[in-house]
Amino acid sequence: MTEPKLRTPTRRTCERCGRVERWDAVQTTWRVAEDDGDRQVGSPYCIHEWDINGTFAPFEDEGAEA
Repeated sequence: MTEPKLRTPTRRTCERCGRVERWDAVQTTWRVAEDDGDRQVGSPYCIHEWDINGTFAPFEDEGAEA
């Protein structure tokens, strides 16, 4: 039996202001994402509520098809 593989989010979006961030593995931090050269910064005054919630499955299901 193989051990389950841990998944981590690589992109997140604020549900309040629309800020989009991506995970930078080299810098080991979240960075503001760009879409066609436009930075998706959202509101600087927002207390961000990220779209990572109970529906995110941190472990891959070995039997599920991708």
